[in-house]
Amino acid sequence: MKNLTQQQKMFVSEYIRTLDAEFAAKKSGYKCKNLKLFSMELLKKDYIIHEIKVQLKLQMESLNIQRGYVIQKLLQIAEFSLEQEDILDKDGNLTGKKKLRDASAGLKALESLCKYLGFSHENKEEEYREAKIITIANLDGEKI
Repeated sequence: MKNLTQQQKMFVSEYIRTLDAEFAAKKSGYKCKNLKLFSMELLKKDYIIHEIKVQLKLQMESLNIQRGYVIQKLLQIAEFSLEQEDILDKDGNLTGKKKLRDASAGLKALESLCKYLGFSHENKEEEYREAKIITIANLDGEKI
């Protein structure tokens, strides 16, 4: 793999920070008539893309967030948001009715948790089966 120049390293660093290739090229000291086109050409180079991936991986590893911590926090958010609380009238008196604290936040946390754990719509290991309702009327007399 080709070694990056100091200017290319600055470009990669700035690009990761801003996700704006033209700005990153300008900030890195590149000077040309069409900086936007030049920056796009930089992003097509394999060694630049490789360095971006390496730097992003290093940044993610440096966060050192444990998987269990993320799962625990998402569960806490979901549980708190989906708890019921009393509804008060305009004077602050109990109405006897209840509502969820924040259904949208709870559902978003559950959705994130499912994605994080690998559940998805494409994963159809478990298919839904039609439920059969069994009552006394549709039981065979011999099976009773």
